[in-house]
Amino acid sequence: MKEVFTMSENLLYRIGELSKIAGVSPRTIDFYTSMGLIEPERRSAKNYRLYSDETLARLKRIVQLKQEKYSLDEIKASLSSWGKASPPEEVAGQLIELQIHLEQLQREVKAIEPVISQLKPGQAKQVFKRLIPQTAACVEALMLLLNKGGFM
Repeated sequence: MKEVFTMSENLLYRIGELSKIAGVSPRTIDFYTSMGLIEPERRSAKNYRLYSDETLARLKRIVQLKQEKYSLDEIKASLSSWGKASPPEEVAGQLIELQIHLEQLQREVKAIEPVISQLKPGQAKQVFKRLIPQTAACVEALMLLLNKGGFM
């Protein structure tokens, strides 16, 4: 007979169940648990670790960030602010995620710099023509936000 775990209407998952739903191996869940990226909600009478729907959402977020090539340290920093309720913390969390994303973009730019340096002047001009307006608008928006918030 299979144990059914519920907690105030929420289903709790054992590692095997969580891994199937999230599309990761049980070993990955063990690893993320040992790193403190996720944690069990509680343990069952048979000492199984039980994970909540909130943990499932967090695990899916980790998988998404890993697919976007974020390091586990970057993910941990991002998740530490993810889910905090108060507005200042929410904004701080969003800014941290934005910073992580900008660092990822910097790595991607460094990776394509050799390709860009080999472009002919006309080709490079066409590439930058499409890129520069969006980049400038993004930087300007960030500066406005930072100045408006009294951060600078």
